[in-house]
Formats: sequence, C-alpha cells, structure tokens
Amino acid sequence: MKLMVINGSPRKNWNTGMLLKSAMDGAGAHGSETRLVHLYELNYKGCISCFSCKLKNGKNYGRCSLSDDLTPVLRDIEECDSLLIGSPIYFGDVTGELRSFLERLLFQYLEYNRQRSSTFKKRIRCGFIYTMNAGEDQAEIYKEVIFSRMEGVMRRFLGETRSIYATETLQFDDYSLYVSDAFDPEARLRRRKEEFPKDCSKAFELGEWLAGE
Repeated sequence: MKLMVINGSPRKNWNTGMLLKSAMDGAGAHGSETRLVHLYELNYKGCISCFSCKLKNGKNYGRCSLSDDLTPVLRDIEECDSLLIGSPIYFGDVTGELRSFLERLLFQYLEYNRQRSSTFKKRIRCGFIYTMNAGEDQAEIYKEVIFSRMEGVMRRFLGETRSIYATETLQFDDYSLYVSDAFDPEARLRRRKEEFPKDCSKAFELGEWLAGE
C-alpha cells in the first residue's frame, strides 16, 4: 500500500503538518509506505485552461500537459493506493497553493461528456485534514460549505473520502511577540495541551482507514 500525503500549509511542522504526521503514523502502523509532499516547496501554477487534457485523440487526453514541479507528483498519485491532503483554512477556504494543486489534479480527469465522468483509472481512498483559527461554530459552517463539497468532488473523481478538522489551533509559540489581543493565549495553550492530542488521535485513525483498516 502506498499513501501520498500532500501538505498545503506553508508551515511544514505546525498544526497541519503535525496532524498529517499522525495520520502517516496510523497508515504506517498497518504497513503503508508513505510519501509526504510540501506544496510550498514546489514551483508550479494552477490550471491554465489549455484544454489539452480534453483534446480528441490528443497525446495528453485525461492528463495535465503542463510540465513543472507538480507533474511528477500528479503521476505518483496515479500509482498510489490512497491520498491524504491537509490545509489550514485561510479567509474561509484552503490555501492558494492547495487550490492550484486541486485544479491540476482534478480537472485533467473531468470528461466533457454527458455523464461528466472521470478518466481516473481506479478508485482510491482519500482523506482531508483541515486546521483553523476559528471555533467550532464557524467550523460547522465550513463543514457544510467547504468540507462536504470537497468530499463530494473527490468521491466523484477518485474514491471514498473522509475529513477531519481541528479548531482554535495555536498560531504562535509566544503570543507576546505579536499583535494578537483578539486571542486568549492561556486558553489557546490549554487547548493545545488538552484537545490537540485528541485531534492527533483522530488523524491517526484516519491514517489507519487510508491504509485499508
């Protein structure tokens, strides 16, 4: 089993990265080989609407024709058994880097036939991990507007998809260094100690599911 892990956060080892690591541990505990890709390390762009992936009898039908740092990642996803994607929520959506990645990943497989079918050649398990500064009330809105919609898109093109999220995550190690009086540092630190381990446990379980358990 091969699990591809995509980190859409600019910070490799903070909230999103830590939860992705827990999920990788969960998958690895059941024998999955894991590969982690940090999108912010790559040089690429989103879909440019060249439509080469839709050209009749074209050599790139069903496959993105752009050639950049994302190209080998997209090819590796075609060979994996499961896919895990993580992102913080910025201004009510995933990061720009992840959005560009998703355009390139998914549009190539969309067939412009009446069925709007997918050219992806198999079905794989997919997972999403979201982290956010927002609280649980706002997360419930995101769940309806973003998370469930993305699950539906991934399920349509790639396979069964599950999501988890963490709220009121820790922004800084030291809040005193930043203009941040909108937050209660002690409450955030307490939540990190008490609640974030539970989020890591949920991520571990997601990794187990992605490994086929």
